[in-house]
Amino acid sequence: MILVMAGSSNTPPKPAVGSKVVVRAGVAGDKACPGTIVEDFGPAQEAVGDKLGRDWAPVRRWAVALDDGRLIFVDMDAFESSKS
Repeated sequence: MILVMAGSSNTPPKPAVGSKVVVRAGVAGDKACPGTIVEDFGPAQEAVGDKLGRDWAPVRRWAVALDDGRLIFVDMDAFESSKS
């Protein structure tokens, strides 16, 4: 899956705060939802990793403000190609 952002390059852009993205159906609801990355928790996610000793409330890398007003937390695999 690739990140959906404006641009004309054939290489997928790297996600960054402020990037426009589309979040895959099933993660954000019944359909793909557009939004904007508002925070990158990458360093914190790497520091915590699997050290929590639990399988609930996993740490997610990206905070995404969906265009419909919801705030969700996802990993890279939640982003969808515009061709999906």
